[in-house]
Amino acid sequence: MNVFDWLGHMEVPRSQRFDVLEVKFKGGRKEYFRNVNQLDLTTGDFVVCEMQSGHHIGMVSLQGELVRLQMKKKNIVLNDDLKVIYRVANEKDLEKHTQALARDLPTMYRTREIIRDIKLNMKLSDVEYQSDNTKATFYYSSDERVDFRELIKVLATEFKIRVEMRQISLRQEASRLGGVGSCGRELCCSTWLTDFKSISTSAARYQNLSLNPAKLSGQCGRLKCCLNYELETYMDALRDIPSVEAPLKTKKGNATLQKTDIFKRIMWFGFDKDSNWYPVPVDKVAEILEMNKKGVLPESLEVLIPEPIVETVEKGVTSLNRDLDRLDRKYSGEEPKKKKKKSRNNRNRSRNKPAAPPKS
Repeated sequence: MNVFDWLGHMEVPRSQRFDVLEVKFKGGRKEYFRNVNQLDLTTGDFVVCEMQSGHHIGMVSLQGELVRLQMKKKNIVLNDDLKVIYRVANEKDLEKHTQALARDLPTMYRTREIIRDIKLNMKLSDVEYQSDNTKATFYYSSDERVDFRELIKVLATEFKIRVEMRQISLRQEASRLGGVGSCGRELCCSTWLTDFKSISTSAARYQNLSLNPAKLSGQCGRLKCCLNYELETYMDALRDIPSVEAPLKTKKGNATLQKTDIFKRIMWFGFDKDSNWYPVPVDKVAEILEMNKKGVLPESLEVLIPEPIVETVEKGVTSLNRDLDRLDRKYSGEEPKKKKKKSRNNRNRSRNKPAAPPKS
């Protein structure tokens, strides 16, 4: 959730500066506070912020005109209801904040035991203590409505704090906890993604992905957010590609659609008793469909394939097989090892080396 302030180099008089700052808390949570005391702050400073009860310490993540744009994007109204920033956090405040952070994990483990004893159908994912140690927020997820009144009484009695229970979705839970996705990078929801849009399995169908739930699901158990990233590009490319609802009829037999290369605009067909697939350009497929509607059957698909496509496909298959054969020889030990060339310096040393004295 880091933000680059691309307007930070602009010098604005202090009297004209936007007096609202964006402050980041644990788990990527961000809120907006008014700088009523006109503190000279920079991004990364720890500040003491007003809360409904007590105060909390967060880090300044954004300031200036970009905050105004973010508030407009999130429909946050600038009025007197916005909380304020008290002061810059000193060493004593940061020490209390560190002690509050140290209570998060032990409290979460103990609360999970209490939930197990009370037999509530809920999953506790995170606990966040307020910096003044007077309040704690418990983040949980559940598929049904949970009556946690008894749980709140037990927690307030045991930890001597005010308790706030906040239900979050599975995607918000993955965003708070973070992790590494199957692509090898950090999760989008925990680094930069702020809005969770609805994702359907049709997005995978348009992109010719296998409908395997294990591959299409993220760590939250829902469909991956990245399925929507390139969907519009695929939708634009699919507009000119004809939809083949029935096999193509030829004199050789019926050809069934096996695969569609969307961006190369090639459709691969195969016959019933033939294991080969034949690449056919999109415009040729449209011609065959029109011919079938009129009752005309072409000779076969091989006749309609242009030679450049055949050469390109054969060249790609040949180069792929050549690379695979080279890898097999390399790891099986059949490939001969290359001899190391003797460097020019080693040759000169061997020439200038004095001859050994004859043995007596």
